[in-house]
Order: sequence, then C-alpha cells, then structure tokens
Amino acid sequence: MDSLVNTAWLADHLDDPDLVVLDCSVVTVMEEDGGFHNESGREQYEQGHIPGAGFADLKGELSDTGSTIEFAVPTPESFCESMSRLGVGDDSRVVLYDSSLSAWAARVWWMLRWIGFDRAAILDGGLSAWTGEGRPVTSGLVTRNPAQLTPAIRPGLIANRDEVMAAITDDGVVLVDTLPAAYYCGEEVMYARPGHITGAINLSGTDYLDDSGHYKPAGEIDGMLDLDRNRRVITYCGGGILASLNAFVMTRLGYRDVSVYTASLQEWASDPANPMSVCS
Repeated sequence: MDSLVNTAWLADHLDDPDLVVLDCSVVTVMEEDGGFHNESGREQYEQGHIPGAGFADLKGELSDTGSTIEFAVPTPESFCESMSRLGVGDDSRVVLYDSSLSAWAARVWWMLRWIGFDRAAILDGGLSAWTGEGRPVTSGLVTRNPAQLTPAIRPGLIANRDEVMAAITDDGVVLVDTLPAAYYCGEEVMYARPGHITGAINLSGTDYLDDSGHYKPAGEIDGMLDLDRNRRVITYCGGGILASLNAFVMTRLGYRDVSVYTASLQEWASDPANPMSVCS
C-alpha cells in the first residue's frame, strides 16, 4: 500500500479485514476577535463518516492533555495503547483522513511513523473527496476489537526546543516554517510573537494541495522544495500539525532525515529567550 491512496482504492479495499480506517478530524472555530480555538471532531464524525471508520481524537487520547501545549505528543506507550484500542495492530494497514486539509491526518501518520509503524496511508482529498463523489457515509460511533501495537521508537522524528535552538547555527540542518507567508513574515500573528524562528525558510504546507484539497503531482511538489535530500530537516508551524503535512510530503519524496518540532511556535514564541525574526 502506498502512503497516499485515492478514494477508488479505499472503496475497493474498505472491507479488507486488516484495514483500519480512521477519521482524524479536528474542527477549528473562528472567534469574533479574530482568534480561533480547536475542538474535537468527534461530534462531526458521529454525524457522518466513511463506513467502518473509527475516530482518532487528536484533542483527546492522542495528545498529552495534561500539557500546556495543545496537541502535545503523548508517551509512545500511551499513543500505542490508544491506537490499539482503535484496532490498530502490528499487522494492520491504516488509512487516515480528515475533513479539512489532510494536516490532521498527516499528524497521526507522523506519530505512527515515530513509533515505528510504516503501514499507514493518507486518503488523498480526505472526506470531501469521498463525499464529493457521492460515496456512502454512515453515522454513529464505530468500534473495533483491540489489537496489539508494539512501539519501536524512532526518536529522531520529533524535535524539541533545544535541538531547534542548536539548528539555528548548524549549516547541516534546515529549519522549515510551514505556515503561510504572512505569518512567517510577521504580517499576521497567531502566537505570542510575530514572525518565524530565526534562520528558518518558508515552505507553506498549503502550497502542496490544489484547490480541491488533493495533493499536487509529486514532480510539481519536488520542484517547489529544491532542498538537499541528505540534510536534516526540521519542520514546524504553530502546533506541529501543518508541519506534519510537510514532513509527510518530504518523506514521500525521499528526504531521509525529517523531523517535526511538534511544540512549534506555541512553545517557541512564548519564551522571549528564543530568537525570532520578521521579514524586512
């Protein structure tokens, strides 16, 4: 199974006994003052989802909810236990989707890769592609028998604040800000301070999707990146979500050493000791 599958593939394999389909949706709610907050997509999922799909709750059991960082990565053991309860085992194949831009699905894909699981794919175009083709949806909550998912951690896939700080002066590492250019440059602000981590380049994750939410052809995306595949890359955004989409894309294109700074600007921008820059 490729790491990116289309709706036709999923429809053909939906009843495969080893296939686990998971809706990873999170709902972003815009506020009157221009801010926003994120809510679990569980209610939306229960109203309509791909038949047989379970719900992977990034606002709940798939995050460390005791952390001050939204979407903080849980322990590997906790993550594996949660995925096991969703029916994901060592021999499963997993297809992930969401109702937005695939970034939520990409975050779960990246965490599965982090714990050593490589049999996961993202549904190209997500739920909107599925429903847009008139394919069936069902309501309610789907549960599966628990499975056994064994962690084999790849610690290098998730970066922390200290590694990012060291990367600023390390020519062997590329820091990639994956937010839209207006946020990178500091023209718009979502977090405690405007701008980007000093030394980072800007490769917005949304640029890799077309107007329908499908991934652009690999050759087109490859031309947009133009980076040395052998250098270490650390992606970040606000909370490590869009950064996971970039990491997914780069991994598919053969970049060998990609990491996600999952705490991202939520953590970085809140500490004045962490250097940030704006575009001149």
